Amino acid sequence: MTTVLEAPAERRTTVDRRQSRQEIPNNRRAPRWMIYAPLALYLLFTLVPFYWILLFSLRPAGSTSVVPWPITFEHYATVWNGAGFAVFFKNSVIIALFTLFGTTVLSLLGGYALARFRFRGRGAFLVMTLCTQFIPGAMMLIPLFDIFRTIGLINTPWSIVIADTVFGLPLSLIMMAGFIRNVPIELEEASWVDGCGRLRGFLTIVLPLLRPGMVAISSFAFIGSWNNFLFALMFLNDQDQFTIPVGLSYMLGEYSVDFGALAAGGVVAVVPVVLVFAYVQKFLVQGLSAGAVKG
Repeated sequence: MTTVLEAPAERRTTVDRRQSRQEIPNNRRAPRWMIYAPLALYLLFTLVPFYWILLFSLRPAGSTSVVPWPITFEHYATVWNGAGFAVFFKNSVIIALFTLFGTTVLSLLGGYALARFRFRGRGAFLVMTLCTQFIPGAMMLIPLFDIFRTIGLINTPWSIVIADTVFGLPLSLIMMAGFIRNVPIELEEASWVDGCGRLRGFLTIVLPLLRPGMVAISSFAFIGSWNNFLFALMFLNDQDQFTIPVGLSYMLGEYSVDFGALAAGGVVAVVPVVLVFAYVQKFLVQGLSAGAVKG
């Protein structure tokens, strides 16, 4: 009697992929230049503006060289000390961190309710939440200004935190609900059998599995609040309360513009965003892919 040994599934999959690649004739494969040429053009189109703003911020005033030499940091000193960007930077960090915290916590609570509970009006609530994304922020400036003026929040960072959180919450809520649906309910039920309540089961079982989704939502909330210009321009009147986007707009003079200082301010505004995405990009891909697939 002959015994036939079956190859492991992973090995069979690898062999099948190799065979499928070998079955494609060489003359039908796309040349490498057809792949790399568009990617190179896109990379060039993306990096040239960054190089240009870095060039203006590092070369001396009045220079027309396309290479930043000799390198000078006088524009950064002017922006950081003379233009008050140290204060603007601190205000932007505080507002963005509070917006990140509020958006993440509220999206966790609301997303769990949408993913785990069935209640009357749930579908209508989702539709209304999606419809809020079609309302431009400019249409809400006057009502928000009147509300914040009435409760005494004008010219305070809390007005920007509340506005950024409210406008970023609908999309974060729907994304978090998708993340939570991908966590099997059986894991929570097993924790309930072991004596955990719903809250403790969520904190110990579900929350650690939501880290990629939380990072994705938090990064979007941080970047959205960091780059927000309209609300900060309308709700903040005191220069000591300005954020970086508003500070950059005030550097544009009526008859002249200091391009070196403006470019240095732009670099200061871009660096935190680049660092955040460099750190969370691996979690960002996992979170977006997890939220896009219904479990």
